[in-house]
Amino acid sequence: MNVTEQDFIALLPLLILAATAIAVMLGVAVRRSHALSASIAFAGLVISFGSIWIAAPELPRQVTPLLILDRYALFYIALLTVSSMVFILLAHGYFEKSDDDHDEMYILMLVATLGGAVLVSSSHFASLFLGLELLSVALYGMIAYPRRRPLPLEAGIKYLVLAAVSAAFLLFGMALVYGAFGTMRFDEIAAQLSRPGFDRWLVLPGMALIITGFGFKLALAPFHIWTPDVYEGAPAPVTAYVATVSKGAMFALLLRYFYKTGGHQQAPLFVVFSVIAIASMFAGNILALLQDNVKRILAYSSIAHLGYLLVAFQASGDLAPMAVGFYLVSYFVTTLGAFGIVAVLSDGGRDADLLDDYRGLFWRRPVVAAVFTAMLFSLAGIPVTVGFVGKFYLVAAGASAGLWSLVVILVVTSGIGLFYYLRIVVAIYSEASQAKAGPVIGAPAVAALIFLTAALVYLGLFPQPLLALIRGLTFG
Repeated sequence: MNVTEQDFIALLPLLILAATAIAVMLGVAVRRSHALSASIAFAGLVISFGSIWIAAPELPRQVTPLLILDRYALFYIALLTVSSMVFILLAHGYFEKSDDDHDEMYILMLVATLGGAVLVSSSHFASLFLGLELLSVALYGMIAYPRRRPLPLEAGIKYLVLAAVSAAFLLFGMALVYGAFGTMRFDEIAAQLSRPGFDRWLVLPGMALIITGFGFKLALAPFHIWTPDVYEGAPAPVTAYVATVSKGAMFALLLRYFYKTGGHQQAPLFVVFSVIAIASMFAGNILALLQDNVKRILAYSSIAHLGYLLVAFQASGDLAPMAVGFYLVSYFVTTLGAFGIVAVLSDGGRDADLLDDYRGLFWRRPVVAAVFTAMLFSLAGIPVTVGFVGKFYLVAAGASAGLWSLVVILVVTSGIGLFYYLRIVVAIYSEASQAKAGPVIGAPAVAALIFLTAALVYLGLFPQPLLALIRGLTFG
């Protein structure tokens, strides 16, 4: 199948991401400069984001059997691209505090973002796996930065091993589905599943293995064991990237694959997803109560939030993709903001990840304390924040489908989650400690935190424009 000029235009956001990675690589070969590498990467992401408006008139378009470029794909590509821009703003100041060379970090980040963009555009098992490996292999290196600190290296090795295991499950599942249907295209699998008499002894185990692979990548219970260790060990900006861009791309693919094929409507898989959702909501929130490390608290919190998302995923219907899309945006904003605070308060030796690091923060850095409080309240679902609106639509999606048991569990576990968020808030506003004020926050990081705080408040008060945009998304 030949690629036409219209296909080329539709692929512009992905092509620009790839070209930017090459440009940063060539820049590093000529002259090592942390600021230059970050600037080229940021400019490339801005251009890629702007090209979405050029590509939009050509949609929907099937580009070879591997990729489908539609409004759904472009929305998530835009979300991943903007989140990567925020990552650069946070990472520049964070890595400036250490003496190592960090130019390669931006190359890896661009490759990972490209992998995420391929994932959300996938319509074939081959492109799914290629996108997944682009994302995963780049993350191995990102998590292990900087190389002179033992914790990131340990976290990178743990992620490598678990990612290899998850890839094996995913490949075996794909092989079983292909063995049953003789095709790897999502639309053709959907057509085969709609016909009675397909080989359930191959398809259902295959789907279960694919869900296992997704479960590892999304850190859903009971596949979540790696999450707190990797989140704690990785540099704070990279942890923010893993928690948002990596998981967001995977969940967008999960939604496209199972909604496109109709696999989520199979009764055994519905039960599997329900059990995983319940386990994630309980495990994430209860285990977070036992932690005194802020990054580990946020790690377990992310497990719970992905469980919340599965409630809307299970709901099906027109409201489900809208609820998932809006909640992912709210999760990106608040998680990037929360880990962004950890990043700006960290020095070159270690991350500010202990609860004691935040004790009396309000008296040392009142503005930073206020921003962190807003992010924590949004994660808890307090009104006037984007997190509250996101949880409202998750509950609405579950209630519209009659999933009352899942909705009740969502509400109860959200109440449990409020306790450990308040633990951090209480520490922030406790009596002034003897701790130092912390490092100076650079202008790029300040810009990132202002943007995230503004998005948190604006989308919490005026969610209609984003909801209208998400409501118009369709699978091409």
